[in-house]
Formats: sequence, structure tokens, C-alpha cells
Amino acid sequence: MRISKEEVRSSNMAKLVQPPRRFRHQEWTTSNLTNYANAEVERAIAERLVEESKRLSTETEKRTEKTQRDVNKKFQQRLDDIRYWKKELDDKLDGITTEIDSLLAFKTRVEKALEATAEPLHIAQQCLANRERRVQIDLVHDDVQRELIKEVETVEGVKALLQRTLEQAVEQIRLNKKAKFQLEKDLKDKFTALAVDEHCSELRNNSAGLAFKDGITRIEPNSVSPEDWQDYSNQNILTAERERQSSVELRSVVDGILQQTSNDMIKQCDEVKVAFNKRISETKDAKSKLEDHLNKIIAQMKEIEENITRLQKAITDKEQPLKLAQTRLDTRTSRPNVELCRDPVQYRLISEVGEIEESVMRLQERLKQAEDSLKGLIRNQLTLEEDIEVKANTLFIDEVECMGMRKSINVQYF
Repeated sequence: MRISKEEVRSSNMAKLVQPPRRFRHQEWTTSNLTNYANAEVERAIAERLVEESKRLSTETEKRTEKTQRDVNKKFQQRLDDIRYWKKELDDKLDGITTEIDSLLAFKTRVEKALEATAEPLHIAQQCLANRERRVQIDLVHDDVQRELIKEVETVEGVKALLQRTLEQAVEQIRLNKKAKFQLEKDLKDKFTALAVDEHCSELRNNSAGLAFKDGITRIEPNSVSPEDWQDYSNQNILTAERERQSSVELRSVVDGILQQTSNDMIKQCDEVKVAFNKRISETKDAKSKLEDHLNKIIAQMKEIEENITRLQKAITDKEQPLKLAQTRLDTRTSRPNVELCRDPVQYRLISEVGEIEESVMRLQERLKQAEDSLKGLIRNQLTLEEDIEVKANTLFIDEVECMGMRKSINVQYF
């Protein structure tokens, strides 16, 4: 701590008011020598401090200039890295954009092909309806009947395949657009980062707008490492390339599917035959089994509902014992002075509260399981009822409405 001249002067004045003390000549001489020596020491220290300060100023100046040169070099390296990855992202963005347009064109082809299946399917179904109007012995299961049903299945199979193909195309387009979005987002960030770092690299000591920023040397908690930064862009590029390759492969598959399904429909148009009695028998058997399972599900639902009621009652029955134990614990806190003792009653009451709460928790957990089980049974019931309705409708169509004879068919192929 440095002493000011005013404090020294005040101390000397305080000494003057005291009665003067007589010193010997030897003491006077010694005092002078001591002051000389102290002054010499302080002067030497001051000289060394001046020289060291000059050397330190020179060293820090050189180190600062070297550091700034290194920082500028690092900026240039960083800018080169950003420009490199920006170019890579630009290239992949062009590729994925072109592929999206190509796949959209194939999607349109699949949509038109899917629309083209409606008319052949309608004609085949109408022929089946006409043939089912036959009665008595004429209601025979002949080759034409078998081929008619086979044609319906073929067209429906083509329709389902085209629908799945369309869904795959839509999904792949979504993935392509997602990859494109990531590339665009990454490019936007790269553009911003490039502008920021270019501005920073151009700043100099005499640039305008420089200012002190407190606490700016901290590392941002959401910042990433250079490896993570590079991996992020690399992953976006790899993802875009992977999706582009998948899209190219899908377009090849779609083209093959369009040709194959068209050939199948043309071939089946000349071979109209299918067996109907077997289909009816299979449908009835399936419907019967579904109804048996539905009855079992309904019975099980009744049992699980009773179980839920029992569990709810068990949970409700625990409320009063829990209130009693907690009330006792609360009341005992009013015991005065040393009577507020951690006696066995206190510990047993605490244990009782824990036991009841654990019991309630286990019962609630079991209740949740029972309710989830009931929901699952209800879902199964709805599924079974829906499936039974489907089977009943199929039987109605097959046994009551379906008649006919194939006269002609004018199929528009794709």
C-alpha cells in the first residue's frame, strides 16, 4: 500500500509537538548513512523498474503484433474452409434440386397410371355382378368366373402397388426436400459466417467502431468444435447424396413397375378366370372366427371393467387411513419443548404414511395398467367389428349381388 506525502507530513508534524529528544552525533551520522543507503536502494529499484518496463513494453508490442498476424492467418484459413464447404454444399444443392424435379415428373406418371386403373376395375367388377344374377344350376363356378375374379385381384393388386409406389415417391420427395432444406439452411449460415469473418479479418487497430467488450472472452455454451462444424456440413452433404442416389434408384424402380403392371393388366385382360365358391367359404370362415374373437373380447372387457372398479375402490379405501396417519403426525408437532420427542410412535407413523402411499402408488399403477388394457381391448373390439362388417359386406356382394357375364372390355393402359 503506497503512503502519500500528506500522510508523511502529518506524521512529522505530530512528532514536532512532542518534547524534542537530544541525539548523539553518532546517531545523527548513522541516520544520514541509513537515508543515503535507502535512497540508493530505492533509486536502483526504480531504475530497474524503468528498464524492465521498457523491455516489457517492447516484448508485449512484439507479442501482440505476432498474435495479430497469427489471428489474421487463422482468419484466412477459416475463410478458406468456409468457402470450400460452401462450394461443396452448392454443388449438392444443384444435384438434389434437379433430382427433385425429375422425381416429381415420375410421381405425375404414377398418379396418371393410378387413375388409369379405375376403368378396368369397374368393368371387371360389373361383369362379376352380372354373372352372379344366375340362379339354380346355372350358377356354376366356371373358368370365366375364376378369371374374372383373378382380373379384379390383378387390377386391385396393380392399384395397391401403384399406391405404395406413389407413397414411396411422395416420401422420397419429402426426404429430398428435407435434405435440400438442410443444405439451404447450412448455406445460409455459411454465407452469414463468411460475411462476419470477412468483416472481422478486415478490421485493424485503427478501424472505426472498436470498443471494449466485458466478458467477451468466454466460450459460448452452444458453440461447437471445428470437428463438429465440419461433420455437420459433411453429414448434410452425405445425406443429400444418399437421398439423391435413393431417388435415382426409386425412379428406376418406378419405371420398371409401370411397365410390369401395364403388361400384367394386358395379359389378364385375355385370361379372365377365378373361383368364387372358395372365396365365399374363406370369407365366411374368417367372419366366424372374427365373431368368436369379438365375443371373447367383450367378455374380457367386462372382467377388466370389474377389476378397474375394485382397484378404484381399493384406492379410495386408503384415503381415510392416510388422512389419519398424516393428521396424527401433524398434531404431534404441537408437543411442547422436550416433549417433541422422536419416539417409536413418530417413526411408526412416518412408516405408516410411507406404506400407505406406496400401496396407493402400486394400486394406481395397476389401475393404469388395467385402464390401458381396457383401451387395448376396446381398440381390438372396434377393429374386429370393423373387420366383421367388411367380411359381411364381402359376403353380401359375393352371395347376393355378384352376377354377370363378361361381354367386352375396353381397357385404357398406361
